[in-house]
Amino acid sequence: MSYAEKVILTDADGVLLDWGRAFDVWMHRHGYTIDGEPDNYKVDIRYNMLRKDAKRLVRMFNESAWMRKLPPYKDAIKWVKKLHEEHGYVFHVITSQTDDQYAQHLRIKNLRELFGNTVFEKYIILDTGADKDTTLYEYSDTKAFWIEDKPENAVVGAEIGLRSLLMTHDHNKDFIENFQEIQRVDNWKDIYSKIVGFETLEGL
Repeated sequence: MSYAEKVILTDADGVLLDWGRAFDVWMHRHGYTIDGEPDNYKVDIRYNMLRKDAKRLVRMFNESAWMRKLPPYKDAIKWVKKLHEEHGYVFHVITSQTDDQYAQHLRIKNLRELFGNTVFEKYIILDTGADKDTTLYEYSDTKAFWIEDKPENAVVGAEIGLRSLLMTHDHNKDFIENFQEIQRVDNWKDIYSKIVGFETLEGL
């Protein structure tokens, strides 16, 4: 697969979908309050609880009916659709949600409802918290854009020949990019500008 095939690789939570905001609402409904570090990405530190309890709650949320109605992240709908409809890009979603097939189905329904039925060519849904390394290796040296909010996954992408775009969040704001292939973005308008700008530069 070459970049010219116009495939964009993207994470879902924190990139396409506002998982964090929905999770906090879900936690509040279940009697939990944020009494740790409010800006920390890690649920155990954010909610001041044991790590095993945090992992259990994240899995419960990721397998709940809430997966059907997560809101879009920022301006994702407008600019994802423009990349697809006006520039011919298709998206492969690589997300660590759950290995529960019914919850996976809800995620796919959620994404299709928000973005349309033709935007996503492939859904790769891994278990809760699973590493994405093996999946990303299948795209090695394709120079495809890879959009993530977890620095470790952006680094893996850069190391294997992808163009990593790191969506800025409080939890990754202190990460220092050591690779030219990793660029920060604040929203999907930024992503659109970088991809279309590169497309123009390369004459694609």
